[in-house]
Amino acid sequence: MAEILNDEQADEAVTKLSGWTRDGVTIERTANLPTFPKAIEVVGEVAELAEAADHHPDIDIRWRTVTFRLSTHSAGGLTEKDFSLASQIDGVLDAV
Repeated sequence: MAEILNDEQADEAVTKLSGWTRDGVTIERTANLPTFPKAIEVVGEVAELAEAADHHPDIDIRWRTVTFRLSTHSAGGLTEKDFSLASQIDGVLDAV
């Protein structure tokens, strides 16, 4: 099982990400994409990354707005897995 980060570690880790915020045991980023098909494409790319990492975000799609939420539910908090996948999601969004 992944080790839960303490508040100081989680706060420091989230500052290294682009556009992510922390809410307790969750980190979140919302992205506004140029079109609905592009939003779905981004979600598909993130799904592939998540599947490869065996770590799946909560994803909310509202037309061109996509919100990603990460938490390691099995550990009961934020772990390095969350920040690693968040960084990969940043890479997908940066390429749009």
